Amino acid sequence: MPVDGAALAIGPPLLLGLILSLSFERWLRPKPPRSPLPAAALALHAGLWLPWQVVFSLLIGRPWLALVVSLIGTMTLVVVSNAKYRSLREPFTVHDFEYFVDMVRHPRLYLPFLRFTTQTTLASIFMFVALVGAFFFEPWLFTRYATRAILETYGAVSACAALLLVLGDRARLEMSWNALADLETYGLVTSLWCYARESRRAPPPTSPLSGWRWPSEVSARPHLIVVQSESFFDCRRLDSVIRPDVLGEFDRVCTEAAHHGRLRVPAWGANTIRTEFGFLFGLSAEAQGVHKFQPYQRLARQGLPQLVSLLRNSGYHTVCVHPYSLDFYDRKRLFPALGFETLIDVAAFTPRDRAGPYVGDEAVTRVVEKVLADAGARPCFVFVITMENHGPLHLETADPSMLGDFYTGAPPPKHHDLSVYLGHLRHADAMIGRLRETLSSLPRPGCMAWYGDHVPIMPKVYARLDHDDSRTDYVLWSSAERIRATPVAAQERAVEELPLAVLEMLVATAGSAAPV
Repeated sequence: MPVDGAALAIGPPLLLGLILSLSFERWLRPKPPRSPLPAAALALHAGLWLPWQVVFSLLIGRPWLALVVSLIGTMTLVVVSNAKYRSLREPFTVHDFEYFVDMVRHPRLYLPFLRFTTQTTLASIFMFVALVGAFFFEPWLFTRYATRAILETYGAVSACAALLLVLGDRARLEMSWNALADLETYGLVTSLWCYARESRRAPPPTSPLSGWRWPSEVSARPHLIVVQSESFFDCRRLDSVIRPDVLGEFDRVCTEAAHHGRLRVPAWGANTIRTEFGFLFGLSAEAQGVHKFQPYQRLARQGLPQLVSLLRNSGYHTVCVHPYSLDFYDRKRLFPALGFETLIDVAAFTPRDRAGPYVGDEAVTRVVEKVLADAGARPCFVFVITMENHGPLHLETADPSMLGDFYTGAPPPKHHDLSVYLGHLRHADAMIGRLRETLSSLPRPGCMAWYGDHVPIMPKVYARLDHDDSRTDYVLWSSAERIRATPVAAQERAVEELPLAVLEMLVATAGSAAPV
């Protein structure tokens, strides 16, 4: 059979698939990619898309059916990216591919935020009809044309795609590592390629914790509790109708604190590990470059100095308490490499410890108290990652009888998620009060760092109250400071500034205490 016959059967679906793959990106929100894309971005898009469709065409043997199957992948990325932006104010990045596996293992954390728009619903219906039609009515390609002619045609297309990919890649498109800006400038497929390429070779930055040593003249070692409190922030600034006493214990600790104030964090609504990495490693998002989207994939494994190893090398018993699966973000393998000696996860808790869908802060507090009680002669560094206030909040039910405990008057409109959040927040507030009392009662001096990893996902509440502030709150407290006569003024910080401030607080507390 002639080659041109196979080319006529194969070419139109490939060309239409390329055009539609670019068209589907026009549905990206909040803004679609600019049109036309830069030539290098178009070359990269075509160089990546064509082999994708060629593979499906060869596997299925029906070019039009392969066209529809290939486009399902693009539409899935668009739907997921738009859902991510609605909840987290950030589009899909190449680092998010690992979450497709997590979505299967932990569906409650992801699936409730997916939503089909009218456009994607209609496109899905059309693609389903096309899929069924192509499957039943399109003849198998290899029964119409010689295998050699088919392979030569697809081989020529793949060679052209490889050339486009090389030419586009040589242009070295300048990425800002602002996912939204890069998507608008270069498109989704091109941005994914450039982010993946850079993430494989970006060198690790210089650590601000390099060279830190515990002063030789200080022999005492205070206990240290660090609580990364899920979705914690002072929500009273959302609306004056929220009762001032919902964070009464937090206010009390702030009046005794060495430092407190608002905290700039690199996440909104999720991506806890970005804040977690910033705290443990003391590196800003800007310093991390492309790794800032998921620093645990590569950057955390580069042997950079971080708080855990510094304290372990200073004689601390290092403990992580996280009432969820430590397989999440691969903490089970990563944290021992960082220097954590003891890992306590959800297996240490029972269903009675839940407060809503997750293990409650009260149960986590009991575990921390036991760790300190069993500490013996070694000082403890306990890093706590709470879960109680993890969303999705809209799947929970607010108790109407408790609204009077949260608001001084009528709740604000669309308050459901906020009321659920406040119900959990009071438990976080109780936790900080109990930990303060526990550290104050021990013979060894103690310090506590408490901060929120990000604000909670409450899009309707934020829209109604016109809230657009990603900052959370933090407090650094020492048992040596709690009799302070005058409270310190609030000071805004970035999360990457906290580890050095914590180390300074430990040294100051040790210097004011008798040897233990």
